[in-house]
Amino acid sequence: MRMPANDTFPGFPEDLFLFLQALAANNNRDWFNAHKDRYHASVVDPVCDFIEAMRPRLQKISKHYVVDSRPHGGSMFRIYRDARFTKDKRPYKENVGCQFRHEAGKDAHAAGFYVHIANDGIFFGGGVWLPPGPVLGKIRDAIVEQPERWNKITRHRTFVQRFGGVHGDGLKRPPRGYDADHPCIGDLKRKTFFAMQGCSKELATSPEFINEVTHAFKATSPFMAFLAAALELPF
Repeated sequence: MRMPANDTFPGFPEDLFLFLQALAANNNRDWFNAHKDRYHASVVDPVCDFIEAMRPRLQKISKHYVVDSRPHGGSMFRIYRDARFTKDKRPYKENVGCQFRHEAGKDAHAAGFYVHIANDGIFFGGGVWLPPGPVLGKIRDAIVEQPERWNKITRHRTFVQRFGGVHGDGLKRPPRGYDADHPCIGDLKRKTFFAMQGCSKELATSPEFINEVTHAFKATSPFMAFLAAALELPF
């Protein structure tokens, strides 16, 4: 594995994207096993290097998030798909992802920082995905109790310019127990809350990529702090 110098990262190699492209055309165990060395050299090693380079950067944003550069069981997601409950039986993901979860992540469905790398899209930011009912209720209640703070964060000009606002699938009708006329009803309907920024493949393969991810993570900080506070977690 290439070890990054301090908090620098040269960008992902072009072959990471070429490997994912080839995997999409040959998504089977025989092909993957025959190209496992290439997978480790072009995907696993650089992703782990990126994660390690993010350690001091993320610690400056918040000391409560886990940065684990191990290739297995760390911040990098497994490439193996769970195809048990779907008709799509492809064994491998055709993207690369890493998540920096809250230190309370094992005990609470807390918001995390995320980076997604694929040929059809590259994006990064933070949020909480499909939290269970009690967690979702706490976030909604925090929005109801502090609508001005929520709007100040999520409708801030720089936040909207970078992320386009808060996103996430939601209900068609207001959730039970919440006022349909509440000024934040659009967000109260959400089942997922995230703020993501995209970028080009050219940026992802350059040394500036890690700087752009860092800027995005910093820009999500007030949003992430709001979600953490709603769950009574430190940020």
